[in-house]
Amino acid sequence: MYGFLIAVGILLLLSIIWMVYRIQTLVSVMKGSDKKVATGSNKVNAFMFVLFLVLGGGLMFWYSIKEFDNYNLPLASEHGAVTDQLFWITMAVTGIVFIITHVLLFWFPYKYQYSENRRASFYPENNKLEVIWTVVPAIVLALLVIGGWKAWSDITAPAPENSHVVEIMGYQFAWEVRYPGMDNILGDHDYRLTSASNVSGVDFTDKNSLDDFMSPVVVIPKGEPVLFKIRARDVLHSVFAPHMRLKMDAVPGMPTRFWFTATKTTEEMRAELNDPEFVYEIACTEICGRGHFSMRKEIRVVEPDEFRKWMAEQKPYIVNNPSLVADLPEELKELAEITISEHK
Repeated sequence: MYGFLIAVGILLLLSIIWMVYRIQTLVSVMKGSDKKVATGSNKVNAFMFVLFLVLGGGLMFWYSIKEFDNYNLPLASEHGAVTDQLFWITMAVTGIVFIITHVLLFWFPYKYQYSENRRASFYPENNKLEVIWTVVPAIVLALLVIGGWKAWSDITAPAPENSHVVEIMGYQFAWEVRYPGMDNILGDHDYRLTSASNVSGVDFTDKNSLDDFMSPVVVIPKGEPVLFKIRARDVLHSVFAPHMRLKMDAVPGMPTRFWFTATKTTEEMRAELNDPEFVYEIACTEICGRGHFSMRKEIRVVEPDEFRKWMAEQKPYIVNNPSLVADLPEELKELAEITISEHK
């Protein structure tokens, strides 16, 4: 270890000595006491710019093509087509500008390397050119922003009335999934009611909560709108379902929502990818703490008939936890007992 540190120290010392020498040389040039302005390193550096452009650009294109399937996941939602279209339009516009500017950036040091026979041109201003490179980007960016705003407004608009409601609650470090039962109306919740037996803080004094149930996986039907009601119990989380092109922050004290329509069942996607182990998933895309990596939840997309059958088979939360409704007022306790008896 000490040998390594000594070697690093020697290299740093040599680098400092070299930099001091270079500074002295540049000072001499500025004073006119050093006639040798251009050295062999001038041509070497100019050539290295071009070499870096070719090798770096080639590596960028090779890696982008090689990993295309990893960052461009198959699409499985209706609104995702619009999202993807906006993404690739933006990539095309910014990508073309990026390539042109960087080709010029690396070509110019080679093309215009120092020569005693060349004098720099003085070009103080060009109002027409400045107007062009200000107005054109402004128009292009405005069109991109308007397109994104329209897509975002559609996604975050009120969900269709026939949407299936699912609550996704994030906490350190997991997702809790709650369904509203056959009435499709979620009951209220209150963070002060959170306990070991009531992880989501469900308020059972709201009669709509009596048929709510939890699920270890998110089950949704294909071809029918689904509304995710999203919240967080402790810190900032983020619901991310890449195949659905779905991403929405889960913010403590500020519920958010996202509605979408799945277009491919899990089985259809497995057949398309030839991967019998494939599953849709929700991941957290906010660094929410030490156990962030464990925030993964499976999404299972099924046919509508299979979804309705699954819903009918689920038992409300209070069936397995009757103590949660033990202290309810008499009229609500009676409703709770009816609900429990119906699902036993």
